[in-house]
Amino acid sequence: MRSRARERGGTVSRLRIVHTSTFRYAAPVVASYNEARITPLTRTGQTVLSSHVDIQPCTWQTTYRDYWGTAVTAFEVLTPHQTLVITAEHVVQVDDPAPGRSSADWDELRAPALRDRLAEHLADTASTQVPSDLAELARRTAAGLGPADAAEAVCRAVRERMEYIPGVTTVHTPAAEAWAVRKGVCQDITHLALGALHAIGLPARYVSGYLDSREVPGEGGTVTGESHAWVEYWAGGWRPFDPTNLWPVGGHHVVLARGRAYEDVPPLRGIYAGVGSQELEVTVEITPEG
Repeated sequence: MRSRARERGGTVSRLRIVHTSTFRYAAPVVASYNEARITPLTRTGQTVLSSHVDIQPCTWQTTYRDYWGTAVTAFEVLTPHQTLVITAEHVVQVDDPAPGRSSADWDELRAPALRDRLAEHLADTASTQVPSDLAELARRTAAGLGPADAAEAVCRAVRERMEYIPGVTTVHTPAAEAWAVRKGVCQDITHLALGALHAIGLPARYVSGYLDSREVPGEGGTVTGESHAWVEYWAGGWRPFDPTNLWPVGGHHVVLARGRAYEDVPPLRGIYAGVGSQELEVTVEITPEG
């Protein structure tokens, strides 16, 4: 979830990503039931060359696509355990986006058939609902601009007023609370950008994934990173933009999942039967390949 300026690369990156989540429990857990959304998508500009999710210990697991098209690994552990380790290893090829895509105008975006088809990405959840002053700021910023230019201008207006500070918020912090303190991380900035884009009538959705923090993606050795979040808005087609780093999405970004907000795409979700607390340690390592 780092925030840093970067230059366009115009490159193709082949990245090996190892995402490890380790749960440690204060006392033995009798049973655990979970869903993991940690498998990248194959899409335009991104090809998953290999993918494997290893879970230790594990009694049973299966995979499926959820409502939003995300690859989900569902698993359960029915033996007593004090440690649970989920390791996802993927090799992904990522291209910078091709320039010169056509754009819809506001009349097209206001068409009833389109608004009905994309209604889920026009409505706010509790996480993306923004206060009236931010909605008004978005409308002023977008005035006189076409949809694509308005989307990026609104994202910039949000980011300019938010200070990137880890630890101030949690994954359950609503956008309005982050806006009130003007502090947060990529998840908060993305939720705020989504609510602001909805306020001007633009369909927009939440994207979770990884960010290669190198200045030039795919150069050098292994880097330790974190999960990242950004938006996709609809302006004649889905277009990605990173409101935290204020740059188009390309070779630095690997898409895991899409939805309305974070609650649709959490990397791990589950319950366990046992007494005591748990600790979670997460590492993400990104290594360029040939």
